[in-house]
Amino acid sequence: MDLTPDAQAILLLCSRLRTSDERSPKPLTLREWNALARRMIDSSLETPGDLLALSAANLQAELLLPEAEAERAAMLLERGTALAIELERLESLGIWILTRADEEYPSRLRDRLRNASPPILFGSGERVLIGQPGLAVVGSRNVDEQGMRCADYAGNICAHEGLVLYSGGARGVDSISTQAALEARGTAVSVLAHSLERAIRPPDARVKLTSGDLALVTPYSPWAGFSVGAAMGRNKLIYALADYALIVASGAGTGGTWAGATEALKAKWLPVFVLEGRKMPEGNRQLIERGAIPFPESLLDTAAGLREWLEEHSGDLTPPPVQGRLL
Repeated sequence: MDLTPDAQAILLLCSRLRTSDERSPKPLTLREWNALARRMIDSSLETPGDLLALSAANLQAELLLPEAEAERAAMLLERGTALAIELERLESLGIWILTRADEEYPSRLRDRLRNASPPILFGSGERVLIGQPGLAVVGSRNVDEQGMRCADYAGNICAHEGLVLYSGGARGVDSISTQAALEARGTAVSVLAHSLERAIRPPDARVKLTSGDLALVTPYSPWAGFSVGAAMGRNKLIYALADYALIVASGAGTGGTWAGATEALKAKWLPVFVLEGRKMPEGNRQLIERGAIPFPESLLDTAAGLREWLEEHSGDLTPPPVQGRLL
């Protein structure tokens, strides 16, 4: 796996290496990396790759870091051998890496999330799909018959209209809509909050990953297991990558679906639609009250025209201006 010096520096500073010495310091968090990046922008250093040749003393002098922080960064940057071993292991599994320093990094994440965009993305499958025009389909793991029908419809119609189906790769709405899109010969991107290494093992997933119809991506270590915090953190990525979002079913005031939907509405990343019908969950009703756009249940009987309908009903969203340099 060939990586630029900039990507190597970000990986060394911000990622856990499975083969690394357990005595190595903890990698930088997103907040810590952003703080270091701001120091770099204000220094004579031009790119993250410039950090690779610096000692702790040099880091302290160039970036005006406290001694302990400079020593920590230097120790993380010294893990070059462990990084080479890890990259070889991941490549053998069919896992690729993108960092915020790479041109291929999804521009929508940079533009919409700015400093909240993850420094590193691990993925497998067709990475060109990530950031292509598409619909984010989100909903509860436990979904009723109406929700299942809507998820299946969304996957099918995305396939027929050339939209990538974005989801979180969980059971329920995510898996139903993704399976429907792939079975209809469409494409899908799943943003995972659980182990990427485990997700790529099933034979049916391998087929779709190698055919170019599916991409799996995560901002977390490829071997990391599921956690509620990880699920909440990745939700914003699902919304930030898509053109439109469809909330199939949400709890009221609680849960990952509610949290992600209200965050997307507040940030105005994209138009957020919510399934509206006689049996819609209370969370759906409250999201509409908060500004989400009703998605009538009657649309589930239509066979085409979704993309045009979404565009017509999206309203005017003015994205925040892109400001400043981002490392």
